Amino acid sequence: MTRLHAYLNFNGNCEEAFQFYQTVFGGPLQGVHRFGDMPADPNFSISETDKSKIMHTALRINEHAMIMGSDCVESFGQKAVFGTANYIMLDTDSAEQARELHNKLSVNAQTMEMDLGETFFAELFSSFIDQFGITWMIHYEGNKTM
Repeated sequence: MTRLHAYLNFNGNCEEAFQFYQTVFGGPLQGVHRFGDMPADPNFSISETDKSKIMHTALRINEHAMIMGSDCVESFGQKAVFGTANYIMLDTDSAEQARELHNKLSVNAQTMEMDLGETFFAELFSSFIDQFGITWMIHYEGNKTM
């Protein structure tokens, strides 16, 4: 079966974001590659500032899912644009897990769209934009099983 993983782009703070996500999900990063690790190319230069940026990293959430990330490099014509077009939805196995993930991920949230609480479709649900601009939903269906 194909697996779906979330790939997150940042504007220079990917490393900080993934250090934070490690405190939420645990586990080690699945490698950290920086733009400065790329082989030298005489036709293509990378600024000293950009060399320290994250080209790719990953963090396993569980045996089936991971989040991956990278910094955008403006000299490559890249810039991360944040918004609400996509959310990472964490569908939890218990109310306790929903509360724990919500409490950890929403620390210093930029926007709390819906605080964790009961809805007509879930025993517990929340949606917010975290401190790094990433949009999340926490969902525990519980007694509202469809």
